[in-house]
Amino acid sequence: CCGCVLRASAARDGSPNEPRSEAEFAAVKHILVATDGSDLASKAVSEGIRLAESLHAEVTFLTVTSPLASIGGHNDAFAQLPDNFRRQALDYLDADANRTLSTALSAAQAAGLTADTVSVENRHPHEAIIATAASKGADLIVVASHGRSGFKSLLLGSVTEKVVMHSHLPVLVCR
Repeated sequence: CCGCVLRASAARDGSPNEPRSEAEFAAVKHILVATDGSDLASKAVSEGIRLAESLHAEVTFLTVTSPLASIGGHNDAFAQLPDNFRRQALDYLDADANRTLSTALSAAQAAGLTADTVSVENRHPHEAIIATAASKGADLIVVASHGRSGFKSLLLGSVTEKVVMHSHLPVLVCR
């Protein structure tokens, strides 16, 4: 294991749920793994794959693109750049997300798992993670304890913390 901790999701009324039983955990059939391509997120991908193998579960890998989140989406964030630079910046972000997802998908397929990928643009990555888990019918979310955000996470709060606080699903946090 990569140093993972299973956090029970918050109950709908905001109070913490009781810890999950082994039977509930064994009933997991679909796992959502959020990744940003960082080294720690790669460990979460590996743990998600290992867990999916042992539970015979499907896995969905998600990356959320959030460029200059406080400014807006891709088009807003790069609006002031000349067209050729703007296009290069957007292409780089898209290629990075595709590379991250391709690596995770290849690893899952090599393990014989049923897997798919989703790339979402959202200023609030935790919302995208929770919404994608719901739309894909996931039973468990796997995330790294922190990603690329660095100093920004100290100012804005951890994406992982927000996922744990707002998700109605259990969240496996890998560190």
